[in-house]
Amino acid sequence: MPLKILRNDITKMSADAIVNTANAHATVGSGCDHAIYHAAGYDELLKYRTEKIGFVPEGDAFITPGFKLNCKYIIHAVSPFFMDGKSDEEEKLRSCYKKCLQLAVKKEVKSIAFPLISTGGFGYPKEEGFRIAVDEMNAFLMKHDMMIYLVVFDNKSATLGSRLFPDLESYINQNYVDIKQQEEYCGMSAAVLPSEGYAERRRAAARYESCPGMAKEDFDFYEKHESALEERMRHISDTFSEYLIYLIDSRGMNYPDVYKRALVDKKVFSKIKNNPDAHPKKMTAMCLCVGAKLNIDQTRDLLARAGYALSPCDKTDIIFSYFIENHIYDMIELDIQLEEHGLPCLIS
Repeated sequence: MPLKILRNDITKMSADAIVNTANAHATVGSGCDHAIYHAAGYDELLKYRTEKIGFVPEGDAFITPGFKLNCKYIIHAVSPFFMDGKSDEEEKLRSCYKKCLQLAVKKEVKSIAFPLISTGGFGYPKEEGFRIAVDEMNAFLMKHDMMIYLVVFDNKSATLGSRLFPDLESYINQNYVDIKQQEEYCGMSAAVLPSEGYAERRRAAARYESCPGMAKEDFDFYEKHESALEERMRHISDTFSEYLIYLIDSRGMNYPDVYKRALVDKKVFSKIKNNPDAHPKKMTAMCLCVGAKLNIDQTRDLLARAGYALSPCDKTDIIFSYFIENHIYDMIELDIQLEEHGLPCLIS
């Protein structure tokens, strides 16, 4: 796998080259820059930068020896500060990735580890920075053979990852292993097993049919939810695009927040939004479920409108379902968990 997204301390990575987020002038910043200087040998690296490199503009990159790090080279990306999103920040950030990879090719590097450039003290929005990184890396890998690591490590990701792990493993075991056992020992295909929601509805229907004299308070559902139900019925024939826009609009969400959280390109989202018959790939549709912060029922409904379902025999679908059911709308963490389970990332 030429691109691997993982959670680690970049100074602990073993690769031919490690990328640093550098300042334009020969000064040491915070975060990744500070950690790399200390791990490599602060005085030696700063002296080399001061005497042999000097000033480098934003969006450019330069290379130094690895010093005490477990790498041959440190490639320093002079990271853009995020101002307002209208000051060429994206162009400069993309340039950082391109220049770093160009230097890596020139030095015949076989493996390289990147942090999420500019998303720490430089202020670039993390989700957008992640999408740009993966976009540039995938474009590069179409023409070159190199092992690229995208290393995500901060307090938020470390804390969330450790909190998720035991519950997620239990969820996978319950939803994947149990289904496999039923297939093996009962001969029942998982494809025909009724969903939990379906079974619950059947039990509720049975209770209703057996209790024709049910009290008025038992029908409070209709008073509380009748208008919402009627509203949903009006959208029963919506396509994927139409229903997605309805779900977003009905909760007052704005489109940029949705596609940025989903790590979906603005152009891709616009094509879906403006074409009622748009048919996205399953991974794109799943990303948009995260971006729109859908619950599990809304997710299943929306995916079904594009002809997709969440399979109890597919670990990607199970991990995705865990995030949706627990209202964890974090695409970066979702992709890290997929990588850690040996599965392809949704974004890449």
